Amino acid sequence: MNKKEFLNHKVNVAVQVLPMAPGLDSYLVVDQAIQVIKDSGVLYRVTPFETVMEGEYDQLMSVVKRVQEVCFVAGASQVLCYLKIQSKADCNVAISDKMEKYD
Repeated sequence: MNKKEFLNHKVNVAVQVLPMAPGLDSYLVVDQAIQVIKDSGVLYRVTPFETVMEGEYDQLMSVVKRVQEVCFVAGASQVLCYLKIQSKADCNVAISDKMEKYD
């Protein structure tokens, strides 16, 4: 398999963002980060500790970058951003494959 084939598969990226925003309600900053994900148009699912996105790797990394940027714009002095990435060499990764039995 070449690199180009791998990059065409959908992956899942779970992002947990923890903005350090003295004097601000950090939940409001996280809400702005989630809005960035929503506005991106990627498939996503919000959970209590992180938001899981589905799409092409480069597309999701771009969203992660914008998530961090919006936290700084909102007043965070520091942002901790934790990622988990699931990818497969030969096929797409789908949120629904992991969640359908719970819906």
